[in-house]
Amino acid sequence: MVASRAMMVFRILFHLLVASTQFLVIAALTDPQDFSAIQSLRNSWENVPPSWEGADPCGNRWDGIGCINSRVVSITLSSINLSGQLSSDIQELSELQTLDLSYNKGLTGPLPPAIGNMKKLSNLILVGCGFSGPIPSSIGYLRELVFLSLNSNGFTGGIPPSIGLLSKLYWLDLADNKLTGTIPVSNGKTPGLDMLVKTKHFHFGKNKLLGEIPSLLFHSNMTLKHLLLESNLLTGNIPSTLGLVHTLEVVRLDKNSLSGSVPPNLNNLTSVQELFLANNKLTGPLPNLTGMNLLNYVDLSNNSFAASDVPPWFSTLQSLTSLIMEDTKIQGPLPISLFSLFQLQTVVLRNNMINGTLTIGSSYSNQLHLIDLRNNFIDDFTRRANYSFQIILVDNPICFEGRTEAYCNIPQPTNNSYSTPPENCTPSPCRPDQISSPTCKCAYPYTGSIFFRAPSFSNFGNTSTFASLQEELILTFQSNNLPVDSVSLSNPTKNLDDYLVLNLQVFPSGLNYFNWTGISGIGFVLSNQTFKPPDGFGPFFFIGDNYKYFADLATGSSKSSSSGIIIGAAVGGSVLFLLLLIAGIYAFRQKRRAEVAAKKNDPFASWDPNTNSGGVPQLKGARSFSFEELKKYTNNFSEVNDVGSGGYGKVYRGTLSNGQQVAVKRAQQGSMQGRLEFKTEIELLSRVHHKNVVGLVGFCFDQGEQMLVYEFIANGTLKDSLSGRSGIRLDWMRRLRIALGAARGLQYLHDLADPPIIHRDIKSNNILLDERLNAKVADFGLSKPMGETDRGHVTTQVKGTMGYLDPEYYMTQQLTEKSDVYGFGVLLLELLTARSPIEKGKYIVREVKLAMDKTKEMYKLQQILDPVIASSMAARSLEKFVDLALNCVEESGVNRPTMSEVVKEIENIMELAGLNPNTESASTSASYEGESKGSGNPYTNESLFSYSGGYPPSRLEPK
Repeated sequence: MVASRAMMVFRILFHLLVASTQFLVIAALTDPQDFSAIQSLRNSWENVPPSWEGADPCGNRWDGIGCINSRVVSITLSSINLSGQLSSDIQELSELQTLDLSYNKGLTGPLPPAIGNMKKLSNLILVGCGFSGPIPSSIGYLRELVFLSLNSNGFTGGIPPSIGLLSKLYWLDLADNKLTGTIPVSNGKTPGLDMLVKTKHFHFGKNKLLGEIPSLLFHSNMTLKHLLLESNLLTGNIPSTLGLVHTLEVVRLDKNSLSGSVPPNLNNLTSVQELFLANNKLTGPLPNLTGMNLLNYVDLSNNSFAASDVPPWFSTLQSLTSLIMEDTKIQGPLPISLFSLFQLQTVVLRNNMINGTLTIGSSYSNQLHLIDLRNNFIDDFTRRANYSFQIILVDNPICFEGRTEAYCNIPQPTNNSYSTPPENCTPSPCRPDQISSPTCKCAYPYTGSIFFRAPSFSNFGNTSTFASLQEELILTFQSNNLPVDSVSLSNPTKNLDDYLVLNLQVFPSGLNYFNWTGISGIGFVLSNQTFKPPDGFGPFFFIGDNYKYFADLATGSSKSSSSGIIIGAAVGGSVLFLLLLIAGIYAFRQKRRAEVAAKKNDPFASWDPNTNSGGVPQLKGARSFSFEELKKYTNNFSEVNDVGSGGYGKVYRGTLSNGQQVAVKRAQQGSMQGRLEFKTEIELLSRVHHKNVVGLVGFCFDQGEQMLVYEFIANGTLKDSLSGRSGIRLDWMRRLRIALGAARGLQYLHDLADPPIIHRDIKSNNILLDERLNAKVADFGLSKPMGETDRGHVTTQVKGTMGYLDPEYYMTQQLTEKSDVYGFGVLLLELLTARSPIEKGKYIVREVKLAMDKTKEMYKLQQILDPVIASSMAARSLEKFVDLALNCVEESGVNRPTMSEVVKEIENIMELAGLNPNTESASTSASYEGESKGSGNPYTNESLFSYSGGYPPSRLEPK
């Protein structure tokens, strides 16, 4: 309290110092109305540049403020950690032409409708902020608008039809928001997007847009180049009017629910270079792409096209680099001419009916790096001694006889570890907070990620490709008079949205840091699309990090000294400085006293963040136990109270002083779970409270011990019951209730926990059963919280348990909630079969798919079902249950249901089986016990092969 008062005194004195100088400044250059508006913005924002002082933004050249004479015409403030809301007073800047506040996550709240009064605004760029609420319809009044970039925010509601009135609009980017509703088109009374005949870019991907793509949206007068509608909820047919827009170069309609036949006139789009129609519900014949001679990248995967022979156009597209057509019912042999296309890099034709002999020949493309033909009917392979590219023929007849050739094994994921090399110099040893640049200078770079939404190439190992991108970036920055010495690109990856992502570091010239103007200038070049990438990279967007290495401008020369400051101000300033110094010393001493007092009462006072454990855990309600307390409650950790063990350590039953039974999970020296996992589990479990999630009572971090104290779960793991170790017999009704309970627990973690949590290790050993056999999700050591900045996925080291591990996460290292859905799908199959996911080299998902026949009753799965339930279940409920499980283990995460959808489906299955999903579980577990109880170790943790990086297994799906 005392320290906070001292800081208040400090602030008051500081503002007095500022005020005393402002009174003595001679007449300002800035228009009074503009100054009033800027002052309002300054008052509503935190972390504005230090130069934002005084009464003359134009005369004193405030950072990020551009003026012509006395009027403010631009505000460009990207990546400076601004926070607050956008005041409606911004409308008073009547001459403003450019507003760029990109890459400031702290800018939140709605976009004020008053923004429509800024009639001269030509660039409205708010990329990667935290804005929310509907996009105001008043935006249609900005008739001078050329660039409208609102992507990567949290905007909701529909696309305002009034945007159709922006006749000068060139760039329209509303992607990566939460927009809903249909795509608006004009109807004689209201405007629509079909009126934007001069607009080159429609970027609407990663929203929740509904309904059909309107046929009226497209016509021959349009000059549209990029149509990006990926990852929405669009349904219906692809309109044939799309074939009228001959200027199109990139078409992304993938990851929707589009149906019907592809319009035959699609091949009229002869300028299209990238075509994505994958992951829809398209039917009819495979589209004929003959004549689309500029096509580089084609992805038609995972649709429901009619079976067809390999189309002739495969070998005629001379510009083709990437042919991606998984699960498209292609049959017959592949022509050798396909591999002779001189730019070809990638061929992925998995899960088709390609047969015969694979012949690549000797004149194949020298850029070829991958041919993936998994799960086809190829029975022979005519090959040379060595190929420089990768061939995968797993799950073809040629590999059924135990062949050991490399092409009969799934290769390890490749790591594209490209990074810009030094320019003929030796990297300098730098301070820990600095980085050596490509010119071997230690500096504080500006960093961020560039996302290319439709690159024409798929081989990310070609270093010359990225070298050309690097050269263009440097040229663009320097031609815009920005203080840039060099740039570095690294870690090219393909994310779940099929975007190419590159890490970017921009290094300063002259000094080893950027000033405020330099950062905003670099951000504007990238947000305003001033930078034009080389051919082949396609449309991009940039998300910049906050820059925190600015020079101390408070004493620098960037502040203009006014000739109107009299000597009295200097004397007064000196007096105030002495007062500030005294207040500062007082505040520092009070702060130190408060820290010492807090440390005495902090159970994590000895927590060392330098041991890869992160900061001190943020807890909500978890009790801190001393070592001596838990020693007493477990009778000195006696063997009698030992109820289980695993790689982490042992679990002991304990009884607290209030009589509550607990399970004490005690780490052993050298355990698999380190401090970071320990901290994660405490933090997450202290925040979650749900009847289907195991409850955390407390923890112990004392005397070098790490212990977690849970509620005691009497009947141990679901694995124990399915294997027979517990002696509990689970009938079909009980298994449905367990599935529903586990699904509800997982749904809570995904949708209602704050922050949302991805469990990352869903398996039968982590589902516990209480005395009423209610399911509880447990073990959060590998879990990941999902913050706002993660935007639906987080790139992280692969961890989990083989057999339950999501193949998409394994391949891309991008974790989403759908990774948990995959593990839950495997769990459902385990409930049906009582088999381990991987048993004697056989993978349960594959075994069920091979055994099932949907034309037969119970899908002809009687031989694979657990005998305990095989004769007691209704055929229809079984079939629905299998359908749900297989839907959960779809190879592509976008095709898997959410956990809320899984919960609803299990409830429907239970009702179909004559059960009420909302009734309480059995009174006890006694009626489900067999003749003999199990070992009595409900926390036994046997046969857990958890994967947490390192050398991966050769295959995720053994035959």
